[in-house]
Amino acid sequence: MNRKICVVTGSRAEYGLFYPILIKIKESRMLDLQLITSSSHHSSEFGSTYKLIEEDGFIIDKKIDNLYLSDSPLSIAKSAAKALLLLSESFEELKPDLVLLLGDRYETLAAASSAMLMNIAIAHIHGGEITEGAVDEQIRHSITKMSYLHFCSTETYRLRVIQMGEDPIRVFNSGAPGIDNIVNLSLLTKSQLEDKLMWKMTPNCALFTYHPVTLEKTNIEGDLASIFEVLATFNFNIIFTYANADLGGRIINQSIEKFCKVNPKKYIVVKNLGQVRYLSAMKHVDLLIGNSSSGIIEAASFKKAVVNIGNRQKGRLKGQNVIDCNILSLSKSIKLALSNNFKDKINSIDNIYGAGGTADFIVEKLIKSPISVIKKFRDQA
Repeated sequence: MNRKICVVTGSRAEYGLFYPILIKIKESRMLDLQLITSSSHHSSEFGSTYKLIEEDGFIIDKKIDNLYLSDSPLSIAKSAAKALLLLSESFEELKPDLVLLLGDRYETLAAASSAMLMNIAIAHIHGGEITEGAVDEQIRHSITKMSYLHFCSTETYRLRVIQMGEDPIRVFNSGAPGIDNIVNLSLLTKSQLEDKLMWKMTPNCALFTYHPVTLEKTNIEGDLASIFEVLATFNFNIIFTYANADLGGRIINQSIEKFCKVNPKKYIVVKNLGQVRYLSAMKHVDLLIGNSSSGIIEAASFKKAVVNIGNRQKGRLKGQNVIDCNILSLSKSIKLALSNNFKDKINSIDNIYGAGGTADFIVEKLIKSPISVIKKFRDQA
């Protein structure tokens, strides 16, 4: 009898990382894929991205509409609570053998909590990482302690999960699944991407993705105004993407929309690029700007310079292509990223998050590994 693997996804970025794994589970003769979508996937404000999942050929077993219209702390908490309620009902109906989760979002915490309370085994991807500026930090580690199998993106993160009392037999260094997409997907040429966007790229061009720093009390609008003021001094076009549905995300998206209207030939904002267009944009731009984990994890595979603003990704392992900065040093950092010396420096780097093959590795372990809800805390020697 096949093992039923239930994947829960709540955002476009997370689905993109899940994509190569979903393909492998779907193709497996020993696993049955169950798929649940939630949160921003079902919001028109964020592009109704569940439709893209269906266009990719996946059957969505349960659609969870749990997102409240505000991104206040109360609404985020209520969205998580509603997700827990609806996911528990879905798990009861689907009866999965294992719930597969990725990352550190609040709806992922709800899925883990529900599965744990219902005695369903959990496997977790991207555990052991540190992001000191976001509540994702606490969520990620909480999910680790609820999970039985762990798929970490580097050896450092694997050792950290073991440090948290998990048995090394159940903790794997799988690499990052997002790298599989870079290796396996047919990306667009520059002209194809321009046609898709109906927008022209300049010789120097940037991709901008910025998410809330949820553990800091900051003036998001003021910070963005300062960031945009710096960006306007540079003579290159910029592709902007939406922030996630986190506390402060809507403020970011509204500010981006307003800024891009000032010069639509120079700036374009896309709610959801999708995996192919996003990676194609990453391939053809000269640098990434913002604070997205994609700049930390995937960009090195394209040998792309990344200007990482602020503390959201503080603590995460970074390659030599990443320049950490604050808003005051943003202009200087962009100039460094565009310099020939820096481009030459990063042209030969390897991606510390792997070179692909992660989905095959994870699916093999999902097939062969014993699963249980009973764990013994392993003390450090």
